[in-house]
Amino acid sequence: AAAEPGIKVQFVGGTVSGITAKPNSRLDLTGAETLLFHFGKTELGISYQKINTVEYGQNVSRRYAEAVLISPLLLLSKSRKHFVTIGYVDQEGKQQALVFRVEKSDIRSVLAGLEARTGRRIEYQDGEARKALKG
Repeated sequence: AAAEPGIKVQFVGGTVSGITAKPNSRLDLTGAETLLFHFGKTELGISYQKINTVEYGQNVSRRYAEAVLISPLLLLSKSRKHFVTIGYVDQEGKQQALVFRVEKSDIRSVLAGLEARTGRRIEYQDGEARKALKG
């Protein structure tokens, strides 16, 4: 069987209606124009040009925490968690956000890919997040 496209991520939540948190989501950065999220059988495409923020941290951003329902299992985990928040403007001109957790082994390639494709610099939540990537 062929491997599914993209990097395995855990979709935590966001402002987009109709998409629920799923442990087996995938983020596909291979498209030249569009980022693809695969949520089970659902797929969401976002034009890289419409992405206006990319934020990395080891906690869900306070700006988006109210819009996200966090899984209690994530909160019980003691290991460091790597969260990426993508802010973008949808087809109706509304600001949206998606938050997902990325495995430690994939976080650098995800952030480098997002930075290269969107032309946006990664916003770090704090010094700890910046140090985590450098170390």
